[in-house]
Amino acid sequence: MNEKEILNTMILAKLPHLTLANARQLYDKMESATAVLDNWESIPDFSNIAPKKLKEIFSNVDNMRTVAEQEMEFVSKNGIKPLCLASDDYPHRLRQCPDAPLVLFHLGNANLNASKIVSIIGTRKCSQQGREICDAFVSQLKEHHPNTLIVSGLAYGIDINAHRAALKQGMPTIGVLAHGLDRIYPAIHRATAVEMLEQGGLLTEYTSGTNPDRGNFVRRNRIVAGMADATIVVESARKGGSMITAELTNTYGRELFAFPGRISDESFLGCNNLIKSHKAQMIETAEDFLKAMNWEIKPKAGEAQQQELFLHLSEDETTVYNALKSADDKHINQIATDTSLPVYLASGVLYELECKGLVSAIGGGRYKLNSLGDKVKLS
Repeated sequence: MNEKEILNTMILAKLPHLTLANARQLYDKMESATAVLDNWESIPDFSNIAPKKLKEIFSNVDNMRTVAEQEMEFVSKNGIKPLCLASDDYPHRLRQCPDAPLVLFHLGNANLNASKIVSIIGTRKCSQQGREICDAFVSQLKEHHPNTLIVSGLAYGIDINAHRAALKQGMPTIGVLAHGLDRIYPAIHRATAVEMLEQGGLLTEYTSGTNPDRGNFVRRNRIVAGMADATIVVESARKGGSMITAELTNTYGRELFAFPGRISDESFLGCNNLIKSHKAQMIETAEDFLKAMNWEIKPKAGEAQQQELFLHLSEDETTVYNALKSADDKHINQIATDTSLPVYLASGVLYELECKGLVSAIGGGRYKLNSLGDKVKLS
């Protein structure tokens, strides 16, 4: 993506009085920030923003350009990568969310589109039991899928424990921040954050100079939920940031899991309530999680390897199956394009493949081969 489009996306994202929802509407309709800024006078034709309000909003472009140019200098100097919504490196799972940021700032070497991404969250005042659950889960997950990207918020409690557990296991981990990349909050986690730059990284929607204000943490949670295949609540009371992230996970149609606790433990009441209200699936081990996600579970030493399976598929099923083999996952519209099948027909074929246990829907209109599908030999 060229520098002009990056700069214009940063301007669009910072324009005063332009809500994210309206900015996203304009961006999606005109397909680039540059097109929005160059043609804003034609926006009333499709926007619900009053012409007078539009003029007021876009009168700030020159001022915001100066701010954006200063930010471009900062990110360039510090090796930070700005990721616009249309960038290939932008987290594609997050892009599906209607409130995804127009631009993100990434520092580190994490693959934000890794084949498997899990967000691990929980209370800032975690117990020893919560820390042990988190450590055990990450350790068990490493045995089966060592390249899984672990996402959390670098906060006290479960967040920092998840990052440190991932680092200990040699797994990549990304911290989503509620402030700019010119600082680390809380400062006590700086050493861990620096270590993460070599084994993952840091991610934020906020420009340098942005303070870690309370509202930013709430907004940050949508990135934690939106960029992952699934979110796991390790330990949480009835209220708090984890419960907000859990609600967002459900809103985005992503998988939500929670570890249960004793009914007398205040710090687990949120987890128990998520499970009781059927908003989250209960898990006790990483294998529970892997089974629910239809992710491969490697057999333990001495167990017989599963033999390859031979199935007969129809011509359309074979076509869709082969299309899914070429990527970790695909949106149904892309599958339809790749196979030259109408979307309604592709949808029916995908349903048949799901019934045969070969394909899994992962939310947002995306599908992937599950571990059974990986072993299929067509007859």
